[in-house]
Amino acid sequence: MSVFDGLAINTSGLALERLKLDTISTNIANVNTNTTADGGPYRAKSVLFAENVKNAGQSNSTIANNGQMSYGVKVTGIQQDNSVKRTYDPTSPQADQNGYVETSNVNLADQMVDMIQAMRTYEANETAAESNKEMLKKALEISKG
Repeated sequence: MSVFDGLAINTSGLALERLKLDTISTNIANVNTNTTADGGPYRAKSVLFAENVKNAGQSNSTIANNGQMSYGVKVTGIQQDNSVKRTYDPTSPQADQNGYVETSNVNLADQMVDMIQAMRTYEANETAAESNKEMLKKALEISKG
């Protein structure tokens, strides 16, 4: 494991949380979008991610099972929520024969909670990266003396 692996792990977490915040802000911006280029209402999206594991090459007590070691997180995709939300509005030109209109399925309260969680996680990763940088600085100072 390199001395810079900690920074790479923090960087992967920062990039993930930034993508989550971008996705959440797109969802919030489209909370009232009932017609998209695809023809239907806007569907909420969320970021899928997984642990980024690599083969370690040497045996070490910090190495996980099967000789693999964690190197942060990686984005595996963006998932669209295809649940249907309908409201009763018989005056709308988009209403079906029963007077219901398909609307955006974005739940603003859920998006705000997700946004706060992503912001706090981003801040935690930022603090960890700063601590890691300080440790590297101290190690350089020790090697000078």
